[in-house]
Amino acid sequence: MEGIILAGGMGTRLQSVVSDVPKCMASVAGQPFLSYLLNVLQEAGFKHIILSLGYKSEVIEAWLRLNPFDMQISTVVEDHPLGTGGAVKLALTAATQSHVFILNGDTFLAVDYVRMLRFHREKQADATLALRTMTDFDRYGVVEMNDRSEIIAFREKRYCRSGLINGGTYLLNSEELNDYPEKFSLEKDYFEKRVAGHGLAGFVTDGYFIDIGIPEDYEQAQTDFANGRYKTL
Repeated sequence: MEGIILAGGMGTRLQSVVSDVPKCMASVAGQPFLSYLLNVLQEAGFKHIILSLGYKSEVIEAWLRLNPFDMQISTVVEDHPLGTGGAVKLALTAATQSHVFILNGDTFLAVDYVRMLRFHREKQADATLALRTMTDFDRYGVVEMNDRSEIIAFREKRYCRSGLINGGTYLLNSEELNDYPEKFSLEKDYFEKRVAGHGLAGFVTDGYFIDIGIPEDYEQAQTDFANGRYKTL
């Protein structure tokens, strides 16, 4: 398996607690958040990870030189902001497989990657999004599916008693973004506009989920990762 981690973010909302490193390098229970993502992917059987870098890319590259992994790790660096879609499209130039996982470098979702890949192939989807069941939330938009696991709508953020959210882990056919411009949003310009074509599938998981993009959840992660809760599928 092969994957891309979007690791170029500044972490603007985390400036009060993390000000001198890229967001994915924020310390969580004594380790950079990125290290947990890479270790889990390595344990899952990934052979190649492409890191899409931007802000302070040299910090991440220096850390990688000192912390080798038992899988190939490549880097691509934006010389100007490309948006999430542009960052993925650039990273895909280093991909070698026909189906590539995409992860956000500030989000952790426990996923059975092998099952998700099998599901993606069975559905013959253009892209598959890992969806997480949530209760009593207003930070995330709601994703709606039909009974064939096709994503049919993305709803704006609002209070919701129970629903499915985008868990920040995707599986994409490697040529899917070839005709897109250099700079675009994967969420707005690709996912939301592909709904009408019924090419998006939703893979539901109840695995551990956290987004360290805000200080409250960043603090929660300190406890969750120290006690191994993040490994809960």
